[in-house]
Amino acid sequence: MEYRVLGKTGLKISKLGFGGIPIQRIDEEGTKKLFEKMVEMGINYIDTARGYTVSEQYIGYAMEGLRDKFILATKSMSRTKEAMAKDIDISLSNMRTDYIDLYQVHNPSMENLDQVLAEGGALEALMEAKAAGKIGHIGLTAHSVQVFERALELDWVETIMFPYNIVEQQGAELIKKCQEKNIGFIDMKPLAGGAIEDATLALRYIYANPAVTVVIPGMAELKELEQNVKASENEAPLSQEELAAMDAVRKQLGSNFCRRCNYCAPCAAGINIPSVFLFAGYLERYDLEDWARDRYGSMAVKASACIECGVCETRCPYNLPIRQMMKKCAEEFGE
Repeated sequence: MEYRVLGKTGLKISKLGFGGIPIQRIDEEGTKKLFEKMVEMGINYIDTARGYTVSEQYIGYAMEGLRDKFILATKSMSRTKEAMAKDIDISLSNMRTDYIDLYQVHNPSMENLDQVLAEGGALEALMEAKAAGKIGHIGLTAHSVQVFERALELDWVETIMFPYNIVEQQGAELIKKCQEKNIGFIDMKPLAGGAIEDATLALRYIYANPAVTVVIPGMAELKELEQNVKASENEAPLSQEELAAMDAVRKQLGSNFCRRCNYCAPCAAGINIPSVFLFAGYLERYDLEDWARDRYGSMAVKASACIECGVCETRCPYNLPIRQMMKKCAEEFGE
């Protein structure tokens, strides 16, 4: 396994990391088997989040006796000092550890980021936790290019996590800037939320970009782990056959795949369009139906509220049939 330095954190991590979303569908013992195999294979970077239901707890169980083998990262959507401080303590308890290597501000909007930075905001709690030794480093995750760009200018941001894969390349230039600024770049959604079926091809594409520090595919089965490690060990240049296969994936998904660029906003009915498609992806492809339905159910405005005005479609740079896709999501979720 190749190891890389995670930007200015100085942490030495495996170039293949572990994404903690899919383990929600297995159990503690299954997670422990995965972690024991990861130690054997040299994977040391673990990513999870407060919002991934039981993921932190399963990881805590799996790391018993193995904590020193892993670089542990989690994240919270809390925006205030009080809420973030509470979440940090919950994460420490869930994962049965007295320190977390990287704690991230999870997917803020531009307005959320203002709140995080303001007096009494989440950043104060993160800084205090860092001073107390509860967390080692601070990062940020985003789906918005605008937030990504802004994060690059914040001196406390040591790592940035953003989607990047065969079909989602809206952050490519900003990923290069991460490398220039010595900010660790963590690649999420390498399989585009499960839309890309060939995991090996997906990882090969990402590893061809030297500005990516670590990629974190979600894994819940040993065969997935073994397949991804094998792909990570293949350092040969991309072949013409692979490049052709990547073009085929783009053609297949390009006409009906939401990249969460958010150019469609604002919706006249108040629907968070990218989030609807994100949760639908989990429902259809991740085998996380209960979680997807729960997250969708928490949305203030559902897909069924679409008034079919079509304004969103005029803004979409990928010409998605958003109204048609919204109808499908409303039918799948039943509201």
